[in-house]
Amino acid sequence: MLLTQLLTGKKARVVRLTARSQKRRRLLDLGLIPDTVVKSIRRSPAGDPTAYLIRGTTLGLRSEETNLVEIKELS
Repeated sequence: MLLTQLLTGKKARVVRLTARSQKRRRLLDLGLIPDTVVKSIRRSPAGDPTAYLIRGTTLGLRSEETNLVEIKELS
């Protein structure tokens, strides 16, 4: 499952990043490291970007970035 598909209010664990080079580095710098828990907080009215709670910080990410993050949804 991709991070883009995570419904608002749900949590997931990062499995892996499919991004390469600079995009991968940026996602890692933002805290999207494998085994990190991510929560989808709010989606903009237009659907993009979406706010996520990552390691205690709220970040707005666009679908072009979240399509590069594979997750496993937590129950």
